[in-house]
Amino acid sequence: MSQMTGKQTTAKSTSAPSGGSRSLGDVASARTVNAGKPNSGGSGLEARGVHAWFGKKHVLEDISMDFATGTVTALIGPSGCGKSTFIRTLNRMHEFIPTAALAGQVLLDGKDVYEPGVDVTKIRLKVGMVFQKPNPFPSMTIKENVLSGLKLSQIKIENSDELLESCLRRAGLWDEVKDRLNEYGGSLSGGQQQRLCIARSLAVSPQVLLMDEPCSALDPGSTLRIEETIRELANTMSVVIVTHNMQQAARVSDYTGFFLSDGGPGRLVESATTVEIFTNPKQKRTEDYVSGRFG
Repeated sequence: MSQMTGKQTTAKSTSAPSGGSRSLGDVASARTVNAGKPNSGGSGLEARGVHAWFGKKHVLEDISMDFATGTVTALIGPSGCGKSTFIRTLNRMHEFIPTAALAGQVLLDGKDVYEPGVDVTKIRLKVGMVFQKPNPFPSMTIKENVLSGLKLSQIKIENSDELLESCLRRAGLWDEVKDRLNEYGGSLSGGQQQRLCIARSLAVSPQVLLMDEPCSALDPGSTLRIEETIRELANTMSVVIVTHNMQQAARVSDYTGFFLSDGGPGRLVESATTVEIFTNPKQKRTEDYVSGRFG
């Protein structure tokens, strides 16, 4: 397949500043600094032959991907192709839906999280989740929100104030709320609430952070701050982000997986470094999608 031209891939961001009208390939080439680095934090998270159903409806077919520690992976594709369902299988949130079923394996440090006897609560502590809509606990203060996961999981720590500051700093929120820690989380702006939810996830020291369109409801400035937070977090964990914004995928991710359903169950059409996906994809369908020919 011939390499896509800049004209084919150029797209202006609708969510955050993108540095002018650079092509997606240019953006990805400037960003992807972690791709190919050895995984230094264990064997990470792996999906092996994952299928998912809602009742009799087959929604995901044979998905296999690796998510190494120290990297950001973006999942892209049209609405309804199974991206959000897939990341929910990674920390067993898929099973919250009564009719849901799954086949295949999800391995965390080489152990299948779906094996009988596995403590689901511990899996969800290790594989955290940030949703599309910020969901801080409205009746809790900022401080209580950040530390709530520890309390619910009965995890004891020696210095809660130190952990509180650390999590808020890593989420890029400390300087904005350090004098407001006893105010309710709902008093923050939408972008601040999303970063508060990230800080809450970080308090329990996850290995992986899943993010389901975390910026879709945010203004450009808040989106940019979330993206900066994602890049910072990826230094110590694996981040998996579902996004419909091609510029965002190019800006923040090291690897990208392209999903498509074609009227049937969602499939992984192609997975590669983000630079490859946006400059020289192997599949024609991937090229058509990232160049805006459909989707």
